Amino acid sequence: MIEHSSREDHQPLAGSRRRILVSGLLGWAAGGIALVAMGACSTSKETGPLSHDLTGEQLFTQAFPGTNGRSCASCHVPEDNFTLTPAHVTRLLETNPSDPLFSAIDADDPTAETLTFEHLKVGLVRVWLTVPDTMDLIDDAGNVTTPPDRKVFVWRSVPSIADTAMTAPFQFDGRAATLEEQAQAAIISHSEGGTVSQTELARIAAFQREVFTSDRARAAAEHLARGVAPENVPDMEAALDLTPAEQRGRAVYEAACAACHGGGSRGTITNREARDLLFPALKPDGHVLYEVPATDPPTPVLAADQASDFLNIGSAFVTYLGQVDPESEILTKSVSFPRYRYRFYTDGSRTKKVIDLPPPPPPFDGDDLSDFDPELDDDGNPIAGPNLVPQIFSSDPGRAMITGQPHDFEAFDVPTLRGIGRTAPYFHNNSARDLDAVVTFYSQFVLGRLAPLNLPPIHPPAHEGPPEALSADQKSDLIAFLNRL
Repeated sequence: MIEHSSREDHQPLAGSRRRILVSGLLGWAAGGIALVAMGACSTSKETGPLSHDLTGEQLFTQAFPGTNGRSCASCHVPEDNFTLTPAHVTRLLETNPSDPLFSAIDADDPTAETLTFEHLKVGLVRVWLTVPDTMDLIDDAGNVTTPPDRKVFVWRSVPSIADTAMTAPFQFDGRAATLEEQAQAAIISHSEGGTVSQTELARIAAFQREVFTSDRARAAAEHLARGVAPENVPDMEAALDLTPAEQRGRAVYEAACAACHGGGSRGTITNREARDLLFPALKPDGHVLYEVPATDPPTPVLAADQASDFLNIGSAFVTYLGQVDPESEILTKSVSFPRYRYRFYTDGSRTKKVIDLPPPPPPFDGDDLSDFDPELDDDGNPIAGPNLVPQIFSSDPGRAMITGQPHDFEAFDVPTLRGIGRTAPYFHNNSARDLDAVVTFYSQFVLGRLAPLNLPPIHPPAHEGPPEALSADQKSDLIAFLNRL
């Protein structure tokens, strides 16, 4: 699953057999960075209309009265395929530091006397979320640390509005059911405004529904709008005049990507068997349940079937690595992220615990967590959390902060891959600079886990790390095809 975000060149994530230094992590609070809850804007005020005569595009590009001056286009920049790129932010900060984009709400520390914007400079904005009734934040000792207002923040990239006519629900965690709801939420949380009229929201949404990455995308959306099932939408790429490399890349796409990015939208899960392998069952202590007797390699027991189309492919775990691994080369390594742990309960009374995630790691020597090697239990199976390796904190709960369910831990929406070549950097956290980094991540850490794809990790890695499911030529061809989508 490639998370279709604001995106840009990274060296592939280093291998899972790397030494991770975690000095001091066990003493850090998991409740996140202490900030005033200025992102949890009040919805009690109303924002006056711009003009009854403005089109949806004009409403998208102009700020509403009573806001901080930001319009939708402040973050969904039209000339950058409606994303927020690091290059745009850096250039704007140099030429116009008073631009409304640089509002305190997205400063590294909104309370600082002198505001800095290192997170914005890698394309990240602060997103405030409400902790569900069935969850709490906890520290590494298990003490509840949920703020009184139950508001927490995460750092996320800005997804493109292109092709949103066929990608509901919206946002990386699916918290907005409609484009109208998404637009209103953005005016409140990012523009610090109030409620606007349904007429204006409808115009903004109508404009967004007409933004497509290609005529092929528009045609696919029209089929879907008529009620055609995603898997029955005609192959919009059939008529493309592909180069030999792109033709080979298309075959790799069908083998490696279409299971989760299939159908006419290029964003539909079409192989539920492969998808289910990303949902290991968890024991009450939060560690993965493995088959007994232990197999080589260990075999996770799969969770009871979940209907969710949100997946945890490990992209949030990559952020974690960027925080604790001195050798990490991800784009966002230089900025800090919240450090959370979550407790899940049976219901909103929060009296009966279900599970804590991520679970406490097993004991290790000193302050080093070496090579991702988990300790083994009495059956010879690893003691590991949902990402199949030890993990001390989480930077982003993903869909779980919307549903309050542990099976949505660090899970995110499956986006369309249409136009993917023009929206770097990638993933919900902007951790991957370019498509080479994304494809290598899948080749090393995802595809080999999905047995139905029949892509065993047998190829030497391009860089340090485990063997890959795709050869260097296959990856190059796949990127060529992705750039044509």
